[in-house]
Amino acid sequence: MTRERFEVPRPDGAVLVGERRTGTGGPTVVLLHAGVADRRIGGETLDLLEDDRLDLVAYDRRGYGETPRATTAFTHLEDLGAVLDAVGAERAVVVGNSMGGALALDLALTAPQRVASVLLIGAAVSGMTDEGEAIDWTMDGASGAVFSALERAEQAGDLEEQVRLELHLWLDGPTTPEGRIGGARRELAADMNRRILAAGTTGGDGDAGLDTWHRLGEVTAPVLATWGDLDLPPDLPFYALTAEKLAHAEARVLEGVAHLPSLERPQLVADLIREAVARA
Repeated sequence: MTRERFEVPRPDGAVLVGERRTGTGGPTVVLLHAGVADRRIGGETLDLLEDDRLDLVAYDRRGYGETPRATTAFTHLEDLGAVLDAVGAERAVVVGNSMGGALALDLALTAPQRVASVLLIGAAVSGMTDEGEAIDWTMDGASGAVFSALERAEQAGDLEEQVRLELHLWLDGPTTPEGRIGGARRELAADMNRRILAAGTTGGDGDAGLDTWHRLGEVTAPVLATWGDLDLPPDLPFYALTAEKLAHAEARVLEGVAHLPSLERPQLVADLIREAVARA
């Protein structure tokens, strides 16, 4: 397998930065990182897949990692299409964590010919709402306490306190003790968040304006929809409902992990990717 760093210039002058690990004749797998991470979140998972003859692609969306925040209007969806074109992938297995999951579903909805299968990990969905649904998004006490502290840190401009609290929410899980995940993986999560906060990247950047939530039944690709049982409690019912709304999805709860399984248990995510490839 060969490794290479690549850059994808965009018409507005932006340059998307990514990495590719090319196997021999396998399908293309594109990893889309969470909104509290960059492409490095999948590093250990990619290492574990290097013997699988896959064409592995990961890149930093605008405002994350090595790709600067946008200075002009853009959409992550158009950028993803450009990345697929740049690596010569007509179709791909698309793996999306959190906001990356929303992007994966947007692509599957708008360009089904380019998506062989989808692996969702704690995925958001464009246009997701509890309006008209049988479930409500209700903040629990543990998550609410961390969010309140995070808001105070933001108002005070305390970047390091924001990083600490972001890691408790997304890496540890708000209902578990802070510091549950430590060592080099925690240091990496902190560095990724620090860069995002310093860049001023927001979740609304690059939104394509799609209402994918109300069109999930139109997604034709096979989907493996997964989420950690230690993720934010108010989000758990929505992960399950996402799987129910999809026409060709299997739902699976990942025990003992929170919102970022690639950092916690890269072997688990590598095995899930193998399943997604098999479904394709």
